[in-house]
Amino acid sequence: MKKYIYITLMSALVFGFATVYAQEPVWDGNKVVLISEKLKNGVFAYYPSDAKELEKQGRPVATSGGFIIGQKGVLIIDTMLNQRLNRQVQALVRKETGKPIIFAVNTSFHGDHSYGNMYLPKSAAIIQHSFTKEYIDEHFQKDTEFMIQNFGTGRGIEEIVPRTGDILVPKGGKITLDLGDKAVDILDFGFAQTGGDLFVWEPGAKVLWTGNPIITVKPSLPWLLEGHLIETLRTLETVYAFLPNDARIVPGHGSVMGREDIKWHIDYLAAVKDKVQAAIDDGLSLEETVKRVKMPEFRGYALFDWVHPGLNVPAAYRDLSGS
Repeated sequence: MKKYIYITLMSALVFGFATVYAQEPVWDGNKVVLISEKLKNGVFAYYPSDAKELEKQGRPVATSGGFIIGQKGVLIIDTMLNQRLNRQVQALVRKETGKPIIFAVNTSFHGDHSYGNMYLPKSAAIIQHSFTKEYIDEHFQKDTEFMIQNFGTGRGIEEIVPRTGDILVPKGGKITLDLGDKAVDILDFGFAQTGGDLFVWEPGAKVLWTGNPIITVKPSLPWLLEGHLIETLRTLETVYAFLPNDARIVPGHGSVMGREDIKWHIDYLAAVKDKVQAAIDDGLSLEETVKRVKMPEFRGYALFDWVHPGLNVPAAYRDLSGS
């Protein structure tokens, strides 16, 4: 099953990016410039300087994350693709505090969220989902080959050495990190994209980091990379119900958004579920379902013509039909 998931994921991404970008990087790790945004005392998001402009155009944005400064030290959320970007993250931290980095969370196994682990101080504890550590242990070489193919050579990926979790969150689990004056929750709300997605909640500031289950604001769409439409929809509904109305969200690839922005993603998955189920009930094949379920009301995302008909509708069909 794990081998099947890996092959399916890699094939979908390779063919998807190749079709849309003709082998050009979806974003260039040698060019991205990160900026930080203060959300509350000691609580910061970081994201690419062009994020808001790209979001308005519906174009892909490079990786986002954040850091939380407590009395005991700093927690980083996601460590980036390469040394260049990780150095930017650490520079943003040093600009705000001289306290040491004592924790780093990877929201998933994806390299743009975890490859920078190797550049952190050895004293920093890496926090991962148990699935993430297992995945990296089993697939790291092939994963870096895939990342080089899609993000380009000379982007610092060739030199990456895996550094996996010191603290592991089990399936469905939760841990709380004590930063002194701040307690930060690391949660698994359920399957969201990789089977090992972690969400980071700072209750004092009411800020949630989501990683890739929420890519960025409308018109971006969820990617059902490993299928599981029903579980993914349920997880996003659970996250939405968990959040207070005034919560702020730092998505996996974009600028800070509000709780209501999650509804676009939930509404899209719910509509996919209803329309694909109706097609199955009418006896349509997968190919016929893809042709029927066009959903132009959710267009606007630059990757729509790959993500929706090439990935999400087929994933929903297989999930709902049991095939």
